[in-house]
Amino acid sequence: MDSIDRFVADAVLGIDTLWGGDVMCPSGTGRFIADSWFSDEPLPPAYTVPAAARVRETGGVSGKNVDRQAVEEYLRQVDLPQAIAGIRDEAGKLDARNNNARKSNGVRSQYLEGLSLCLETMWDLAMEVLGKGKPVPYARCVESSTGRPPEPSMPEAKRERVAELLGRAGYSTSGSAGLLGAVDAWRRDRVVPMASVRALGAAMIAHFDRLSAANLLPYLPQDLVSVPRANIEFLPIKDAWFSGSMNYIGRARKAGASPQYEATYEINASLQISVPEFEQLVSHEVVPGHVTTFAYLQDLYVRGKAGFEASVLTMNTRAATLFEGIANNAILIAHGVTEIEQLPDEDLQIGVLLALLQDDAKNQSSYLTWGEKVQREKVAATLRQDFLVTEERADKLSGAWGQHPLLGRMYLPAYRAGTDRVAQLRRTYPPARILPAIYGCYGLADIVTIDEMLQRE
Repeated sequence: MDSIDRFVADAVLGIDTLWGGDVMCPSGTGRFIADSWFSDEPLPPAYTVPAAARVRETGGVSGKNVDRQAVEEYLRQVDLPQAIAGIRDEAGKLDARNNNARKSNGVRSQYLEGLSLCLETMWDLAMEVLGKGKPVPYARCVESSTGRPPEPSMPEAKRERVAELLGRAGYSTSGSAGLLGAVDAWRRDRVVPMASVRALGAAMIAHFDRLSAANLLPYLPQDLVSVPRANIEFLPIKDAWFSGSMNYIGRARKAGASPQYEATYEINASLQISVPEFEQLVSHEVVPGHVTTFAYLQDLYVRGKAGFEASVLTMNTRAATLFEGIANNAILIAHGVTEIEQLPDEDLQIGVLLALLQDDAKNQSSYLTWGEKVQREKVAATLRQDFLVTEERADKLSGAWGQHPLLGRMYLPAYRAGTDRVAQLRRTYPPARILPAIYGCYGLADIVTIDEMLQRE
């Protein structure tokens, strides 16, 4: 590892530990900010110092009862501000050398600067929670992770289209329950039986893998053809605070030491979801969404085509915003289209619209909770009525997610921001240009640096 790698490793896993995450835990119930660690490099001091384990055990600064003694001891042993500043300093050196280096180094330096900005915001949020720093402005949180200022969601066009499609499917929106009642009835008639989620998931994964082979692979370098796009297992879990968690592991190796690109997806057993929405979920989480994206980045890292930072991917960052954008557009990528109305089945169109309304609801929960200071009960009612989410989703998004001091301010806005930007890019550039760029074939990009990368390539 060079100096950049060491700073990245300590800063990312240090912030992860501070907030109670454990990247080595195979389950989403133990993971938090750091999404992956598949480099085969030794874990850094930020993970291994004696105080780190205690901080992780007690949930860090986001735990119900913060163990301040453990946190203070950890911060004495690990200098996180220095690690974050080190990323920024090394990024500046990369930029200064750019005239004599590969053109991709310029994008890498900008990526690292953006990463340091996001980590610094997460550090300041932790200090706020501990009562050791000033409140972090909401606008700063959103701009750090998405590259643009906060704004409310506008669900009207999607809702109108859902109402139109439901009417054609025989679900009236003119009754006393209105559009929400029609959506609830549509969901009940198509609900996924959680007892069969593994079998259904396997069938859906195979379906989208075939579509991706036809509509994604032809535009990517030949070296990626042999990379498995969907080495994943579905695992239902009970009473989770999340609807689902994609856990990219990536640490299993074949006899020749090459990766197996393995992942799991833990799905909340109480999740209320229709089969068409489940299709969107599989394309989002697995193929050609998150699992495919991470597997390609792992392969690019192994072959020296991406830097160390590609092996320790991180939530609440501009890269995560790009990844959510890829994932929410994944079903369109798989079908080789750019618009929802081009999907082959109107039931599927309804499912995709409802899924995107849910991500609009995530942004709205963040905006109302932190930008407008609206009470949780009113936020939940708004998400249910205006964004057509289930009661379970309205509760989670207005509560455990929306009120979380980090996720509520930095991550919930990322879904909508990433989705809109990737959709715009796919309408602007032909597949042969945009698909290799967003999947990392020219180097690791984020929601801001993707523009620079497209201009250079």
